[in-house]
Amino acid sequence: MNLASKSLVLALFVTGGNVALPAMAADPAYARDLAATCFTCHGTDGHSVGSVPPSLAGQNKNYLLQQMKDFKAGKRPATIMHQNAKGYTDEQLDLIAGYFASVKPGSATPAPRAGY
Repeated sequence: MNLASKSLVLALFVTGGNVALPAMAADPAYARDLAATCFTCHGTDGHSVGSVPPSLAGQNKNYLLQQMKDFKAGKRPATIMHQNAKGYTDEQLDLIAGYFASVKPGSATPAPRAGY
């Protein structure tokens, strides 16, 4: 095994396999891709319809991050958020919180019903 291979193996071991995370963290599309899993309930780009569940767009990053960490740790009651939050590393939660904090706040409007 050459020095470059040994270095890669060591980097993978030390970082738990997340050697690409810094490069992905610099990619704004990566943060949006992570946040997209939230769109089903919280609306596209975090703009919920009727604020139930709450809109995430434009919220304070530190507030959002703390809430997600509390869900992940089981400190905040939830129906599904504790399960969702456990699926992310703390670094990924930070990217998600940063993404929603960067989106202009507001609520979505309901889509018109077909045939009306």
